[in-house]
Amino acid sequence: MIVLVDIGNSRIKWARFDGRALTSSRAAVHRTWRARDYARLFTGRPERLLVTSVAGKGVEKALRAAARRARMRVTFVNVPRRAAGVTVGYRDPWRLGVDRFVALVGAHQLFPGVPLLIAGLGTAMTLDLIDAKGRHQGGAIIPGPRLMVETLLKDTNGIRRRAQGGRLNAATLFGRSTRDGIERGARFAAAALIERASADAAVLLKRSPLVVLTGGAASAVRPLITGHVVSVPDLVLKGLAVLATEARAPRGGR
Repeated sequence: MIVLVDIGNSRIKWARFDGRALTSSRAAVHRTWRARDYARLFTGRPERLLVTSVAGKGVEKALRAAARRARMRVTFVNVPRRAAGVTVGYRDPWRLGVDRFVALVGAHQLFPGVPLLIAGLGTAMTLDLIDAKGRHQGGAIIPGPRLMVETLLKDTNGIRRRAQGGRLNAATLFGRSTRDGIERGARFAAAALIERASADAAVLLKRSPLVVLTGGAASAVRPLITGHVVSVPDLVLKGLAVLATEARAPRGGR
């Protein structure tokens, strides 16, 4: 039994994996976590932890300290050129976020032989395209819906003042309050970019990709996207499970 761990910019998710199936995942905001908090990942004395992290060296240091105290082995996934049927398209593979790479692995395993557009909707919104053979065609990064909203509220005095209260949850793009207009505008912007990316991908690959959504904002954005879309909430954990079954998972630092 090993524990698979996905550490994002604000949240941590984890699940146990016995080589065949994942348990239900758990999640928490890790902003205030210290080494003692990471110790909860070691409940039941797993064989080891397999981790993706984009949260920075402070988080990695705290997790490693907790592992040393518990005498647990921790492996941080690194991004190789090729693994688990996926070929990274970046000139320098390490420049691709490890969470994005592992999400590609998970999606390619779930939907083999199908071109895929993977949209990760977290603090940042990431788009990655792979063809039917698992070759990464590149991607894009923009602020996620929550970050779009927070940026407007932080950097625009007039909008911030008018956005206090007034949520009406409009059924269309056109909100009936400033706050609703901001939040719906952010979600529609994300949906529109996904649709544009899918259209561009169809031209590039001469075949429409399957759109795969993951991340905390996926459920809010999915109803706004036209066409066939699937949501896989624990896509990175599923990718980690694939790597865990490889003879040797890619290893390294962040």
